[in-house]
Amino acid sequence: MSIQIIPVEQQGRGAFNGGEIVENKPIGFPQDRSSIRPYSNLFYWAHAKSLTDSTIGLHPHQGFEICSFVLKGNIRHFDTKLNDWKPLEAGDVQIIRAGNGISHSEWMGKDAEMFQIWFDPNLQKTLEQPASYDDYKSADFPTSTPDDDLSITTLVGQGSPFRMDTPGIQVLRIQIGATRYPMTVNEGFMASAYVLEGQALINDQNIRQSDFVLVQDESDLTIESMSGADIFVIISPVQPGYLTYGQIMKSRTHA
Repeated sequence: MSIQIIPVEQQGRGAFNGGEIVENKPIGFPQDRSSIRPYSNLFYWAHAKSLTDSTIGLHPHQGFEICSFVLKGNIRHFDTKLNDWKPLEAGDVQIIRAGNGISHSEWMGKDAEMFQIWFDPNLQKTLEQPASYDDYKSADFPTSTPDDDLSITTLVGQGSPFRMDTPGIQVLRIQIGATRYPMTVNEGFMASAYVLEGQALINDQNIRQSDFVLVQDESDLTIESMSGADIFVIISPVQPGYLTYGQIMKSRTHA
């Protein structure tokens, strides 16, 4: 079994506009000094916080599926395909299927927070496709409440309208009170988790706010808390079944 906890001090760092927007990066670029490099079909993961109203200028993307999960506050998004600014609020999600090329810009309101996560859907295919884009509102996502102390929202997966080309992805937001939640990770898959708030245990391993957790070779997970926690979980394939960009870069580094 393997449960690896990466505290915020070991995650990468980034900033925009002189520190108006700050980021910690569980999975970052080499210059970010993240202790975790791309794995599975996850290429990049940043937790961005805006200290004031601020705009990240227009910049290009290709190939990847870039997902923004709005955690708090408000953001606005502009891209060269829609040629318009679109608002997003807490609980909303956007996906840019960057395809053969698109440029976009983001505005974050003061105290807004979001995850921006890049998925690798097999760039050998997507670099030949036109870019596309979708917004999803918080009310679009199914939520189950097995008891009064547990809420599970499916952002990507069964029952969710969210469409992506990256295979084998499930994204859950688990808000847990003083209770236990057993979950199963199918063989050939792994779990990545980020603690947004609170404190909990995963299989008796203590996790705290802003910790990033990698779980491999564990089919049965139990999340439990005494004081409550808000945990963001991604289930992804250990081996996606195609050569990812991260694997290509790693092989070149060791060539």
